[in-house]
Amino acid sequence: MKVIICGAGQVGWQIARHLSGENNDVTVVDNNPDLVRRATDTLDVRGIAGFASYPDILDQAGARDADMIIAATFSDEVNMVTCQVAHSVFSVPRKIARLRARSYLDAIYSDLYRRDHMPIDVVISPELEVAEAALQRLAAPAAFDVEQFLGGRAQLLGIQIDGDCPVVNTPLRQLTDLFSTLRAVVVGVRRDGRLFAPEADDQIFPADECYVCVHSEDVSRCLEVFGKSNKQQDRVVILGGGNVGQTVAKRLESQSRRIRAKVIEKSRKVAERAADVLERTIVLNGDGLDSALLAEAGIARADAVLCITDDDKTNMLAAVRAKNLGCPMAIALINDPTLVPLMGPLGIDAYINPRATTVSSILRHIRHGRVRGVYSIGDAEAEVIEAEVLSTSPMSGKPIRDIAFPEGVLVGAVLKGEKVVRPQADLVIDEGDTIVLFALSADVPEVERLLQVSIDYF
Repeated sequence: MKVIICGAGQVGWQIARHLSGENNDVTVVDNNPDLVRRATDTLDVRGIAGFASYPDILDQAGARDADMIIAATFSDEVNMVTCQVAHSVFSVPRKIARLRARSYLDAIYSDLYRRDHMPIDVVISPELEVAEAALQRLAAPAAFDVEQFLGGRAQLLGIQIDGDCPVVNTPLRQLTDLFSTLRAVVVGVRRDGRLFAPEADDQIFPADECYVCVHSEDVSRCLEVFGKSNKQQDRVVILGGGNVGQTVAKRLESQSRRIRAKVIEKSRKVAERAADVLERTIVLNGDGLDSALLAEAGIARADAVLCITDDDKTNMLAAVRAKNLGCPMAIALINDPTLVPLMGPLGIDAYINPRATTVSSILRHIRHGRVRGVYSIGDAEAEVIEAEVLSTSPMSGKPIRDIAFPEGVLVGAVLKGEKVVRPQADLVIDEGDTIVLFALSADVPEVERLLQVSIDYF
């Protein structure tokens, strides 16, 4: 497949890394020559320095015979014009655009508008993706990372292991024996900054970060096994009243279970706009780092604080202050992945990586064939892949113990018909099953080979 990626920032680079690693013909376009050079030096891609919306630049990038264009620059306008030029001048069959501005999204999500005037096949909104990720974190407050698979039947939970965890120093093999009816598998462990796929004899230690694939019906029990409570959130304080904060608050208002939410926004203009949009949510204008304002918002009585301003350091400091004032749960939006290791020492319970959520969303739309879902973990350290097993797959008809998975790959869940089953060594993977796999980044190409899906996109 021939793909043009417009924008060589963190999102564009990650997408280019994924696709080039799967032997696709990838060209990266950016008006910053340094970013283009970084992509060509570290990845097997072509690079073009120039404005992605210019027809001559797209022509140099090979748009005349491209299968797909992904417009992920920092400018909504450039992304939209790029898709228009790709459609009108070069007839590129599939066009994906990343858009942020609410006004554009409202217009483009209108089918008539998009069909007749804006030829974008898939719109990716980072703010909507982040809002959805924030809501998932609130729904599972004891986990620092959450993602759904198998149509919501299974979840991936990131669980921080505390010293009082009941299963500390217990080999994973014994967990299966102790909790034989629990449909959960530890697929990844981050220890001392290194992520790995554990073996059956590996133990869990305090300070580990475990990634667990669990049946949705067993989430509460799974958290209890790991010493966590899944208390429902009744009072939430949201720091940041921009588009993301408004979306989260609006979704909380629409839930059948009443959740009391308060929003703190520093900009008076943005706060007034949020107050106009929200019906039952109290909006306070002021600095979220102000202890008096946090006290006025009832932070000591809140079940969780969600820090989602556009400044990482503000989010981190506000989360720490809220915890010090008595809030038991703090979630922070972190753009810079180098800051993530500070979450634990600072006592921040969970974080949201907007780049990871955007990358995962784009990958879901790119890998359209038998691959039904992809979730990128950490700083592209690993992927969790959901895919249907084909008859031509080397896995088809074999028990899991006989499948030549690399050391960095584990099976998290298997969907047989409508039933989610826990993977065991003697479980036979049949044609038509849907399988959820954890794979370290270096092992993703081998997973693609096993699934026989490396070129089945759309």
